[in-house]
Amino acid sequence: MDSEAASRRRVVVTGLGAVSAAGWGVPALWAGLRSGQTGIRPFTRFDHARHRTHVAGEVPDGPPAGYARGPRWERLSVADRFAVFAAAEALAQAGLAAPLGERAAGLYFGSSTGGMLESEWYVEELMRASGRPSLGLMASQQINAPGDEVARTLGVTGPVQTISSACASGALALEAALAAIRAGEVDLALAGGSDSLCQITYAGFNALRAVDEGPCRPFRDSRAGMSLGEGAGVLVLEALDHARAREARPLAELRGAGASCDASHMTAPLADGTGAALALRRALGDAAVAPEAVGFVNTHGTGTPLNDVAEFAALSAVLGARAREVPLTSTKGVVGHLLGSSGALEAVATVLCLREREVHPTPGGGRVDPLIPARLVLEGPLAVPDAQAALSTSLAFGGSNVALVLARWD
Repeated sequence: MDSEAASRRRVVVTGLGAVSAAGWGVPALWAGLRSGQTGIRPFTRFDHARHRTHVAGEVPDGPPAGYARGPRWERLSVADRFAVFAAAEALAQAGLAAPLGERAAGLYFGSSTGGMLESEWYVEELMRASGRPSLGLMASQQINAPGDEVARTLGVTGPVQTISSACASGALALEAALAAIRAGEVDLALAGGSDSLCQITYAGFNALRAVDEGPCRPFRDSRAGMSLGEGAGVLVLEALDHARAREARPLAELRGAGASCDASHMTAPLADGTGAALALRRALGDAAVAPEAVGFVNTHGTGTPLNDVAEFAALSAVLGARAREVPLTSTKGVVGHLLGSSGALEAVATVLCLREREVHPTPGGGRVDPLIPARLVLEGPLAVPDAQAALSTSLAFGGSNVALVLARWD
């Protein structure tokens, strides 16, 4: 670490929580990732008969038996439920209990649609003219609803912020939490994101022809688009001195983060990857981690023709010839694209890979695109016993780019 990085408060991960198409909870996520099988399939969250595609990464019915749902559970939106479950799971693993009613605890959350699904239900009932729909369906319509509900449920009375910058939101929330802890504004933070499937995003991406008719195939030469998903990812981040004082066991370290914007097009990335490369360089510089120290990359990896090529171009610009050698994976190949929560869930997956010393495979089938000569992890998990640091990337519509540097904690 350089002198500036060494003088800052170190920030560690002490808890993880997840909800995804793989199931409710981190163990279900890890089992799904290791399986090499996709969770993207026909779904029932809403009627999609009018659309050109009919698959998504839908969360199974839940939560699991025995979960204490709480008195407000039935009134929560789908995205709120995902957020509350993942946050409670992360808090429990960190050895913390609600309420977190101290100034030194904050919450930083990302979302893209909030309670949009329930708002759609409200409009549908209104249009049927069969009576007045319940206004309760609109209670969580705002984008900040999932984060605010976590704050209410867990008693977080410090700063509570929601970031909405397309599919960079969850990773940007982690960057915001990292900055707040380093600055001494908080000692501990819940950071992550939550989104549910909804018709407006499903219809929009179908209209753009950006969605594959089958499960997405990141980096394959036959890829034809992304697959939407839903769920939540939450990490407990805290200053190392705070974690040591309460004898908590770190799971990993959030070493650095970097962001940039292509400032170019509302959907298409810069083809040469220069915007994304800037975020990668900033993240590595912030972490004081050399490019040659990157052990693997959990890519944005949407499966869209343009994005995958641009992302590999960015990696090549930053990692040089090692971009062909460093193992790459895409969590989206298993659970789909979780929009505002994708970066958070992928950070959870990256921590799991670091801890288990293996990189999960990317399902999809077919050969890797010759224009992307990457070492994509296929078939089964790849052992990476010497990997000390990893990159997790989020490259959103609008050119909003974020990279996180996570390091193993032994």
